[in-house]
Amino acid sequence: MRLIQLLDDASAMRVGEVCADGRQVRLLEQVSSMYELVNAAIAAGLGLDAVAAEWGGNVRLDYAGLLEQGRVLTPLHHPDPAHCLVTGTGLTHLGSAAARDAMHRNLQQQAEAGTLTDSMKMFQWGVEGGIPRDGHPGAQPEWFYKGDGDIVAAPGAPLDSPEFALDGGEEPELVGLYVIAPDGTPHRLGFAIGNEFSDHVTERRNYLYLAHSKLRACAVGPELRTGELPRDLRGTSRIRRDGRVLWEKPFLTGEANMCHSLANLEYHHFKYAAHRRPGDVHLHFFGTATLSFADQVGTRDGDVFEIELPGLGAPLRNPLRTVASGFALGGVAVR
Repeated sequence: MRLIQLLDDASAMRVGEVCADGRQVRLLEQVSSMYELVNAAIAAGLGLDAVAAEWGGNVRLDYAGLLEQGRVLTPLHHPDPAHCLVTGTGLTHLGSAAARDAMHRNLQQQAEAGTLTDSMKMFQWGVEGGIPRDGHPGAQPEWFYKGDGDIVAAPGAPLDSPEFALDGGEEPELVGLYVIAPDGTPHRLGFAIGNEFSDHVTERRNYLYLAHSKLRACAVGPELRTGELPRDLRGTSRIRRDGRVLWEKPFLTGEANMCHSLANLEYHHFKYAAHRRPGDVHLHFFGTATLSFADQVGTRDGDVFEIELPGLGAPLRNPLRTVASGFALGGVAVR
């Protein structure tokens, strides 16, 4: 099932099901948010699809019109943004077969020379042990924190880059959407398209700046795809400037193109008790293998990022916008 959050004709938040033809959205009754729908499903001991199907109404809206008018919201949010944790894992994707072969040769050469970097070591651990076996967890992945619910941009909304940033570049990724049940059990609702958006120049200066580079906005949506995910997903990431395509490249995701299984990545995120606080929302990015930055593309205000992944519905589009940080040196008050 394909579900979205939207503003209806009265500007009220609603949940809608994208119809099979992809042209219309059927509004759900008795529920005003995905969070409310999920908690109702958990309380009833039912799946999200079953509750959504039961509450389907008769009102239908034009999907393209909703997107064009900026009325499609992120597919999941918490009423209190502080209770939405946005995180991710890196070094999880293999890339193309040719790149993988080249990577393995490079790893062997670096290992023999004793110059294997920490990043390459972690990637190698994932290749060798990123899939659980015999009931035991696999290798622990790289993990990072991005922010809370306030950093998540809706489809079509600007991706704000702070004035102190050295770069603002896209990262096309799968996002897992979760709600923690009252008993502390994480419930995966499904997946969405995500633009993880990072400052790659800052990260390139020194890998220890990775944490700083990830503290940026991100975008998720438009749709939440419920159920199991296809193992092989193929999409296209592009940047448009002044209405023209500046850069475009295909990307692969799904477990067939990853060195870690989704179950392993989920285990290493939710094994921490702090990540199983009842009622919390988690948006978790699963990594990428395709970046315009790797092709020496520099972005600027007004560029539009477009991530197309047909297996997860409509594309995710967001323009880049630089904003003032609102904080200056010496801005901390002393009492």
